[in-house]
Amino acid sequence: QVQLVESGGGLVQPGGSLRLSCAASGHIFSIYSMAWFRQAPGKGREFVAAIAWSGDSTRYADSMKGRFTISRDNAKNTLYLQMNSLKPEDTAVYFCNADTRQVSGNYVYWGQGTQVTVSS
Repeated sequence: QVQLVESGGGLVQPGGSLRLSCAASGHIFSIYSMAWFRQAPGKGREFVAAIAWSGDSTRYADSMKGRFTISRDNAKNTLYLQMNSLKPEDTAVYFCNADTRQVSGNYVYWGQGTQVTVSS
């Protein structure tokens, strides 16, 4: 199993920045890729960005390109999301997930989420 714990959320004014972190533990060796999703009140979960656990491959939702940057620190087993030029519509609970490859199959794990509120 892989355990994920997000942190770094909070209240920020429009135009501000936040950096989210997601600390991974457990079967780190099985992680294939990690991603950030978000869920606004009354809406479904939305893809934000993804990154391969090895190599430099990244992918972003079109609405986040140029404002959000996903990165990882393998030495710290931590995933990050740098969010700049935040807008009120970015308000949501942000979740990280880990896509794993294990002998018994492929499994996806989720963190508990961290609240981001963009408001003046």
